[in-house]
Amino acid sequence: MEMRDFIKGALDRVKQGTVRAVDGLNHYEMIWRPGPECNSIGLILFHQARFEDSFVQGRILGKPQVWESEKWYEKFNMPVSESGSGYTAEQLAAFPVPQLKDLLGYSDAVRAKILEYLKTAPGSEFDRVINMPRFGDVTVGALFMLVVVHQSQHVGEIAYLRGMQRGMNK
Repeated sequence: MEMRDFIKGALDRVKQGTVRAVDGLNHYEMIWRPGPECNSIGLILFHQARFEDSFVQGRILGKPQVWESEKWYEKFNMPVSESGSGYTAEQLAAFPVPQLKDLLGYSDAVRAKILEYLKTAPGSEFDRVINMPRFGDVTVGALFMLVVVHQSQHVGEIAYLRGMQRGMNK
């Protein structure tokens, strides 16, 4: 199996898990937080899309993020500098969770750009080294590994929060 096929398959599984975990949730369930310093499902979805956008478009490809190029910040009525992470308890409480369809729309737009890139990326691309401020020199393949693990962890968080609200398998 080629690296691009593995990454695509892993990202497809993340998407399937995310869609399954948010299926049928109402807006109250999207904004609910189990405590004042906890994330909501909506904020986690937003963070996932922003993370994937900034890591792949911004860092791996060195291109403008979909957030900027497609003006999602305007659609969400947020500043272009909104990163989707590093919130204080006060910022968590004030975060304006967008509608689920809009969050999934942004995520789909980000993912479409990644899949477009993966279609034509040569195998050697995944050995290319990028210097990352927090990680040092890492390969593109290692960064995609980080993306897949990071996104998978968040799918688990979303499913757990759903279960806290609805109980088992509901």
